[in-house]
Amino acid sequence: MVPGKYSKMKPQAVYDIELVSSTQSIKHEFWPLDAIDPDQAKFPCCLVWTPLPVVSWLAPFIGHVGICREDGASLDFAGSNFVNTNDFAFGSVARYHQLDREKCCFPTSLAAHKCNQGYQHSQYGTAITWDDGLQSSTRYFEHKSYNLFTCNSHSFVANCLNRLCYNGSMSWNMINVAALILFKGHWVNGMSIVRSFLPFILVGCLGIAMVGWPFLIGLSSLFLLLVGWFVMGTYCIKSLLEC
Repeated sequence: MVPGKYSKMKPQAVYDIELVSSTQSIKHEFWPLDAIDPDQAKFPCCLVWTPLPVVSWLAPFIGHVGICREDGASLDFAGSNFVNTNDFAFGSVARYHQLDREKCCFPTSLAAHKCNQGYQHSQYGTAITWDDGLQSSTRYFEHKSYNLFTCNSHSFVANCLNRLCYNGSMSWNMINVAALILFKGHWVNGMSIVRSFLPFILVGCLGIAMVGWPFLIGLSSLFLLLVGWFVMGTYCIKSLLEC
């Protein structure tokens, strides 16, 4: 070794190690989120839900869902070729569930995936930040036709979560998105509960008064048919719900 060469290389090696360490630190740090503020309709990194007119009157557990950026602004697939921004369709948010950005995979390269399905994730489309993933899904759904039964707001949210590989999963769909907000969602306030269930109760009472108990049987059958359609299309005949 040429005298003095080691001493010149050592500082460079130390600098490279520090640079890599600094880059890794930045990559795993996230900007702090603002507090959830229902009054200002700000729900940072949350899934948000609201009842649908008519549909939720008959099946109160079916509604419209969206996902929010880091600044709390909501995004929701509200119509063909249209993703609503910061103006949640069909009314104010009734339920929300905040997601953890630490459970997402934000790879800078194929070797940087922290999920166990790097190749599939890369093929699907990755993101380097939370907002980047949502923006990519927004651009994708701006060329999609809306259909309540095949390509709806739940499809958009599932696409976002798959792009983020949230919780290490690439299997997000209408069913598990609906289940996530249904079982883990928090009500914004008491009025949100009333707004979600009162129309269903009134329709049920009116139906029983006019038709009798067979009305409830018919209503239950309708609900089971809807659930059966989405379950069959999601898990049995996936081409039915391609979006």
